[in-house]
This record gives sequence, structure tokens and C-alpha cells, in this order.
Amino acid sequence: MNAIEKQGKLKTCQINNALGFFMLLFGFIVVFSVSLSETFTQKMTNIIAGGVIVCIGGGMMWNARRLIKKYDLKNKENRLNQT
Repeated sequence: MNAIEKQGKLKTCQINNALGFFMLLFGFIVVFSVSLSETFTQKMTNIIAGGVIVCIGGGMMWNARRLIKKYDLKNKENRLNQT
């Protein structure tokens, strides 16, 4: 994999990290809306939907941060080897 491909993957990971943060935040807002729900069905729907969104957002952030560390370390090693 050349430097341009690594930079592209690093940018993709940064975008996924931002999207994951947004989904995580949105999921917490949906879970918070349980307190504003009136019926049991609304509460269960909000808890399940919010939990799924939080899990997806957290997974996206975890995976993106893991890959950012991986590609960023490789980029630093390549920069050190080139000088």
C-alpha cells in the first residue's frame, strides 16, 4: 500500500469517527426521549432504537480510532525511515 492509499484510508477513518460521534450523540438523545414518552410502547421503542444507534455509533468510533492509530503509526514510521 503506497502513501496515497494510506492517507485515503486515514481520511476515511477520520470521517467514520465523526459520523460515529454523531450517531452516538443522536442515540443518547433518543434514549433521553424515553423520559418524555407517555406509553409503554413508546418507551420500549425509544430504548431499543436508541440502544441500537448508540451501539452502531460506538462501534464506528471504536473501529475508526483503532484504524487511525494503526495507519498513523505506519505513516510516522515511514516518515522516520525516509529521513
